[in-house]
Amino acid sequence: MNVVSDTSSGGNEGCGSIPAPAGPLAGISVVELAGMGPGPHTAMLLADLGAEVLRVHRPGRGGSGAQLRGRTLIAADLKNADDLDRVRELIDRADVLIEGFRPGVTERIGLGPDECLHRNPGLIYTRVTGWGQTGPRARQAGHDINYLGLTGLLHAMGTADRPPTPPLNLVGDYGGGSMFAALGILAALIERQGSGRGQVIDAAIVNGAPMLGHVLWSMLGDGRWSDQRGTNIFDGSAPFYCTYECADGGYVAVGALEPEFFAEMLRLLEIDPGTLGAQRDKAGWPEMRRVLAETFRQRPRDDWSRVFDGSDACVTPVLTVAEAAEDAQLKARNVFVEVDGVRQPAPAPLFSRTPASEPVPARDGSLTPTSRPPSR
Repeated sequence: MNVVSDTSSGGNEGCGSIPAPAGPLAGISVVELAGMGPGPHTAMLLADLGAEVLRVHRPGRGGSGAQLRGRTLIAADLKNADDLDRVRELIDRADVLIEGFRPGVTERIGLGPDECLHRNPGLIYTRVTGWGQTGPRARQAGHDINYLGLTGLLHAMGTADRPPTPPLNLVGDYGGGSMFAALGILAALIERQGSGRGQVIDAAIVNGAPMLGHVLWSMLGDGRWSDQRGTNIFDGSAPFYCTYECADGGYVAVGALEPEFFAEMLRLLEIDPGTLGAQRDKAGWPEMRRVLAETFRQRPRDDWSRVFDGSDACVTPVLTVAEAAEDAQLKARNVFVEVDGVRQPAPAPLFSRTPASEPVPARDGSLTPTSRPPSR
């Protein structure tokens, strides 16, 4: 195994790379088989909350960046028998394994769930993929946009006169993938306290993403949601739930769904409600949108931000990624931290008794088979 030992002080014995983490998952050990997308994000979430995470990667491809924070990086060639045995020893002593390969890959290299659970019966073996482990597409390549397209969610995003708008890769990879993988891991760890046994978690984006859109199916079932894009209250078609351009080219986000919030917005905009008609009358929406758009274009974004600050009108500025870190609310919540000079989101959620440690950059390191006892 080709590893680079880190001699910094304060690490776990035998690892010596990252100070012992704090948080509600302190004492939980995780082996992450390096991949892309939701797998690394799942591992980051666990590391943020105090788990000790060892990321096993190909030699020369350790990677860097915010998503690898809090990890010890272990270089290993899984085609090399000695390296493979060493990785098995790491997994033998782990509480959780995370892998995101196509179905059958870990079985083929000798790290499949049957073998790993035979050696370590308490292991939580987590498989994070797009299509899942079964079904006709299981071995097919895909990305976030493909999974959302097949689940119906992508079709619902965007305006009626434009193609569907991909929501970055947040809804599929991270919302439907890594968040449900992390939820599954935590549930399995709780169950193991009683049974003493591990299990396999099949966390597929095509299962998780529809769970995020449960309200769409609920509303579709009782006739309150149209399957036609750009005609529903949450998809930007409602003039009181969308964005508007301001005089300086910036935007504001309007979420004045409730009648009292809508009335407050009109009051602060100095618009006579009697000129717009009923809020939920779709026939009047085009005119309502025109009036609101013309009004918001009269002043810069930050002027409107000051007008609506402190009100219940549900109108806020649309900030850029760089601007968000300077927002007063986000600063008060310590939403962002700097790790190795890079600004990034802080661990979440917040815990009263077992707060998470400040995130640290990933470090190269090695873990000998006898460096730590199993945490169970």
